[in-house]
Parts: sequence; C-alpha cells; structure tokens
Amino acid sequence: MNLPENLLRGIYGYGFEKPSLVQQKAIVPLGKGLDVIAQSQSGTGKTGAFAIGLLQRIDCQSYKVQALILEPSRELANQSHKTVTQIGEPMGATAHVVTGGTSVARDISILRKGVHVVVGTPGRLLDLIGRGSLNLDALKILILDEADEMLSAGFLDAIRDILNSVPTNCQIGLFSATMPPETLDLTEKFMKSPLRLVMNKDQLSLPGIDQYYINVEREEWKFDTIVDLFDSVSVSQCVIFCNTRKKAMWLRDKLAAKEFPVDCMHSELPQAERADIMAKFAQGNIRVLIATDLLARGIDVQGVGFVVNFDLTRNFENHLHRIGRGGRFGRRGVAINFVTSEERYLLRDLCAFYSITIEELPANFAIKE
Repeated sequence: MNLPENLLRGIYGYGFEKPSLVQQKAIVPLGKGLDVIAQSQSGTGKTGAFAIGLLQRIDCQSYKVQALILEPSRELANQSHKTVTQIGEPMGATAHVVTGGTSVARDISILRKGVHVVVGTPGRLLDLIGRGSLNLDALKILILDEADEMLSAGFLDAIRDILNSVPTNCQIGLFSATMPPETLDLTEKFMKSPLRLVMNKDQLSLPGIDQYYINVEREEWKFDTIVDLFDSVSVSQCVIFCNTRKKAMWLRDKLAAKEFPVDCMHSELPQAERADIMAKFAQGNIRVLIATDLLARGIDVQGVGFVVNFDLTRNFENHLHRIGRGGRFGRRGVAINFVTSEERYLLRDLCAFYSITIEELPANFAIKE
C-alpha cells in the first residue's frame, strides 16, 4: 500500500497484522483523495479502514483540523477516537472527540490549541461550528460512519448543515454494514464520482455467525427460556437485545433478582453512566449486557461471542448490526433469536431478506469458546 513507516508502526502497534477485505479495498483510494462508499459486515475492520485512510491525508506539521469523523452516538465517537489516536500516535497525529454531555469549554480550549482530527456527534459539532470554535477551512476529508443512520431522517438536517460548512473540494467517505438504496440515492447530491465498494444482500449474512431460533410460542415464556438457556450454555459474555427501553429494564431487573451479573444500556441513561457500564462490560465485570438498538452498531467488545435477540427487530438492517456484536474481525460467534408464534412471519421474512436459512436450536447445543 506504500504507507509511511510511522503510520505502519501505528497500525502494527494497534494490533492489525494483515488488512481485512474492506481495508484492502478502501485504504489506498482514501489515501489518494477519492470519495469512497464502503459497505462491509460488522466486525470486519471498517473503523481501521477509514482511520488508516484519513491518516494518510494528514500534514502533522499543520495544527489545523484536516479530518472530521461523524458518528451517530457517543460510544461510537469514543471508539473511533481511540482507534485514530492509537494508530496515529507514532506519526504525531492528534485527535479530539466532541460529544454531548461533556464540557463545551474544554472542547473550545483544545480546539484553540490545534488538533489534526476531530471525531464527534452532529449536535456538538454544529454547536462548535456555530460558535466559530471549530474551523473547517483546512478540512481535507470527512467520514460518515454508520452512513445509513447518519443520512436517515433523525440526522439528515444536521448532516446537511455540516456538509454546507466544509470546503467544496473536501473528500468524503461513507462507511456502514448496510447501505439501503435511499442512502445511496442521497449520496449523489454531495459526493463526486465515488468509488463504490458495496455488497449484495446475500453477501451480508455474516458467515462467522451461527444463527438459530428458539420457538418460545408466547411472549410471557421468554424469561424462563433465557434462564434455561443460561443454565445449559456456558458463555463468557453475552449481549441481549430488546426492542424497547421498558422491556430492557424489566429484563435486567428480573435477571438481577436471580443474581446474574447483568446491566442495561439505553439512550435515556446519562453519558457518564453509559460509559461506566461499557467499561465494566469491556473488563468482564458485567457478563450479560441488555440493550436496545442503541448498542446494535459498532460497539466492539472482544469477549462477546454470544448474542440473543430477546425480541426480533422489525428493522432487518438492524438485525445485521445486532448479531455482528459477536464474531468480531474473524472470530466465530453465535446468535439466538427468540420467536413467538406471532413472530414466525418475521423470521421467515428476515431469512428471505438475507437469502439465508436459520435453523431451530438443537437440543444438544453447546458453545465452543
């Protein structure tokens, strides 16, 4: 790839030994200044791909913001910031993360001193741009991570405002595991002849994830089923997805009453509490993490090999992000879907959407970790 030696030192120091498929395809075009749309399964190294790609574009002698990474959540922003910082350290690249729930004054102070890369969520970024504290005149490259969500209705106005604030010749990269047609249609309005690294749906079923379903028949039988499952299967760490915050909190309380090492993540939690829960989960102090779809994208905890969909999602793109929490970057994982009698049609439609077959969980099932 003809990468500079000090960048390679950061790549190997981060733990990458050989590039994944998305890294093989995206790093060189990003380094050449091309607009790129890259779609790849969860856990295949997308963050590394755009981090290495944009770091090639940085002039470390100039302490102006030259790269901007947009993320839909604080957790993802912190994760990308960590990756860029660690890989970029040997070359002298500096990065700062800006998200809601943190000190604006501190952000302004750090930006005034000068950094090369800014990672953030749209609300805080727009605030800093509006105050004149984030100058994007020297911006060379803008990355939209989880692009399908960033270009959905909830973020679209903010993204348009940010795009209107960057130089017209700014390079743009879009990364996500899912790229619906409506997302690709939108890109025509702000990207210049982008290189498209997009996969078909039948390539997106995460071959490293073994998927099964359990027929629980009735909603009220799900709790006893999860307890039975944990009694019969030994796993180091597990993520359980529920469709609503209320259900997630209820399940946490029920499992905690049975003395499971469990906690719950949802969007209403204060930032400090969310960060504390994620840190405890990453360290293994929490073995079972219950979450809403807030956590379905991009949270990379190495020990997770087991995902349970307590509720089937009706957003089939989100299903891919959920089950991708296991089997990160080449490791195998297991996803088990609870299906009531009323949800059989959802399972059938999900299988048709991804052109896959999900078998019923065998009675003698065991996880090999």
